[in-house]
Amino acid sequence: MFKNVFHKEKNNPRRQSEVPPFSVTEKIKLEPCTGIDDFTVDRILGTGSFGRVVFAKHKATKTNCAIKILSKALVIKTKQVLHIKAEKDILKAVNFPFVVNLLGTFQDKDCVYLVMEYIVGGEFFTHLRMSGRLKESAAKIYAAEVLLVFEYLHSRDIIYRDLKPENLLLDRDGHIKVTDFGFAKQIEHRTYTLCGTPDYLAPEVILNKGHGKPVDWWALGVLIYEMLAGYPPFYDDDPMGTYQKILHSKPEFPSHFTRSSRDLIKKLLQPDLTKRFGNLKGAARDIKMHPWFNGIDWTQLVNKTITAPIKPQVAGPDDTSQFDNYDDIPPMEHTDNLSEEEQSLFKGF
Repeated sequence: MFKNVFHKEKNNPRRQSEVPPFSVTEKIKLEPCTGIDDFTVDRILGTGSFGRVVFAKHKATKTNCAIKILSKALVIKTKQVLHIKAEKDILKAVNFPFVVNLLGTFQDKDCVYLVMEYIVGGEFFTHLRMSGRLKESAAKIYAAEVLLVFEYLHSRDIIYRDLKPENLLLDRDGHIKVTDFGFAKQIEHRTYTLCGTPDYLAPEVILNKGHGKPVDWWALGVLIYEMLAGYPPFYDDDPMGTYQKILHSKPEFPSHFTRSSRDLIKKLLQPDLTKRFGNLKGAARDIKMHPWFNGIDWTQLVNKTITAPIKPQVAGPDDTSQFDNYDDIPPMEHTDNLSEEEQSLFKGF
């Protein structure tokens, strides 16, 4: 599915030059990586609709990992098989400083397993909530790192579609690592699946008009607003209320927002796709050249030679203190055996 992604990039000099030069880190090879018995599982790092993420150590290489364990039965029941396959394929195809690395995959009769690098600093969401809101200088760096991720993905015709603080991790030095590619998709034109988090959905997604790369730039505008305000621009207790605000209202800016931050957010939260920043002729360059990002050295940033605003307090690479405690979560339940036809849906894991 993704064999042509990098070939296409090489043959398109204009798109190749969009992303600043960065050093590619070779992904760690975990051998053997054929089953959960190849790992020592420690604790739960997070839970989700289909399963959970656990902290584990690869026995042979002593590599720390975060293993995403997904129930096959639940994945089938919720019709997410294609999304899970896309997540695996996309993570295998990409290699970028601000994207979590996939180290391996395997399956058993009940679950599929995605083995990823362990990001010790925890969720950006946690740090944002502890701070209340970020200083503009801090928000600027984190917004710039996410922008570079989208620029990189879009150059490979991949849309992310699930930006939110919970899907951003911080590495030991405080830099962003984007995780959870369950809604990511490689597209050529438009797609129509309604997916994402209500607060971050672009109008065209809600209206089911078909959507593409511009939804990620809308979501970046929401993230910048939330980092600066401490809450998203279209928040409502009821998701339907949120949708109505997204479709029919404009964001209200707290008094401490600077003129340049307001201007950039307005340009990103532009319902008219022909006017939305990131979707114009200059693509991501238009956003990078906006006055709000003045002072950002994009090459230094992508190579992480700029000091990150938040320094997670961790004792070492095995520290899991930045993640919530899930000791009261019961073990995963295994359902009746799946049929051969159902098992065949997970061929390739």
